[in-house]
Amino acid sequence: MGESNISLNQALKVDFDKSLRLEFHGSTITSDAGLLAYRELDDALGLTDIAANSLKDIRFGKNKQHSMVAQLRQSIFSRLAGYEDTNDAERLSVDPAMRQVVGGRALLRTAASTSQMGRFETEVLTLPDNIKALMNLSGKWIDRLRNQVPMRNLVLDMDSSVSETYGRQDGTAYNGHFGCTCYHPIFCFNQFGDVEFAMLRGGNVHSADDWETVLEPIVSRYRNKKFPHYFRGDAGFAKPEIYEYLESENFKYAIRLPANNNLDYEIGHLLKRPVGRPSYEPVVWYHDFKYRAATWNRERRVIAKVEWHQGELFARVGFIVTNLRAKKRKVVRFYNMRGTAEQCIKEGKNAVKWTRLSCHDFADNHVRLQLFVLAYNLGNIFRNSAVPLPMKHWTMTTLREKVIKIGAKVVSHARYIVFQMAEVAVSQKMFAAILGRISRLRLLFGVGV
Repeated sequence: MGESNISLNQALKVDFDKSLRLEFHGSTITSDAGLLAYRELDDALGLTDIAANSLKDIRFGKNKQHSMVAQLRQSIFSRLAGYEDTNDAERLSVDPAMRQVVGGRALLRTAASTSQMGRFETEVLTLPDNIKALMNLSGKWIDRLRNQVPMRNLVLDMDSSVSETYGRQDGTAYNGHFGCTCYHPIFCFNQFGDVEFAMLRGGNVHSADDWETVLEPIVSRYRNKKFPHYFRGDAGFAKPEIYEYLESENFKYAIRLPANNNLDYEIGHLLKRPVGRPSYEPVVWYHDFKYRAATWNRERRVIAKVEWHQGELFARVGFIVTNLRAKKRKVVRFYNMRGTAEQCIKEGKNAVKWTRLSCHDFADNHVRLQLFVLAYNLGNIFRNSAVPLPMKHWTMTTLREKVIKIGAKVVSHARYIVFQMAEVAVSQKMFAAILGRISRLRLLFGVGV
């Protein structure tokens, strides 16, 4: 059938099965109905509403068709659903699920368009006060949650990452360690996988650059909390000023030390190959000792782990500097758990695509990173607080593909709007369990009750 002969209201046909008819219903269909569960959690905890008093609005006239909070929701929830930038805003502006999520004017008309979202993210949010507010918003979300769901301790994992770039973005540079042109952002996570603070940096900075800018706001929030505080970091954060800062703030820490001749001398007796036939299982030895580098203000405890593996000529050696008093094996096990931070960074890259920093200006990309981090935190809070036990092991990517990406037909009545949701990967019973957990959270937080 020729293209000119097809009526706009006529169903399309396919040749491989004559019984099939294809109809397009535009804004009465959504592929992201599961976003409504995330919006329910957002409302129960009052998360995006926190931004109402912290973001500065410089818009005027017709540019203020949508509130700051509404556009912030559109930025965060669209990224949570896998839409990496504002290019999809035109389509999402008429999507019924996104309109419900955004609220306000979007309920009666449409959500913000591509041009409106572009101005919001590159002109409004890039104001210095707004960038600062966005950087602190993750901490406010975590405080809101943990004030009602108390913590027994705090464990901070700081790590840097790589965001490859492919254009002439401001601040990008070649990084020899990663072997690419990139940005080099830094993140600090807690033991629940939430990003406590994140910061975009140029591509050629050291891993520990700006560590105090990242760590100080977090430490100040928890300074008066009466529970143990811990910090873990890789060898990039083995700096005496970090040790001294953590000690002054009563933090217990375990930080990997780069090897050197003096450290190797201390474990010389462990570097001789074990006598006898090589074991199938690795032979592991631990040793601790007092050590003071030339730049340190005093001696500190260092723990060495030496592993002999079958078929390997040399031992695998690692050093950890710590002020923990626990047994050697326990300290090493505690340090090794910082691998969860690397998993969180991987989820941020895969689930919300926070490496997609393609704007020219550095400030624009910094804002984009903060929006990605907020989307990640909302998804992580949802996983930790709202999903039932059978779904706890799901990654954020799996939750996006199975929960957020629920297709639905939207039917409007005089008093109700009905989302007729497809029951494929997630059943009605599972979705009801999610809403039930969120309802209990609403009672706990007293928001909208």
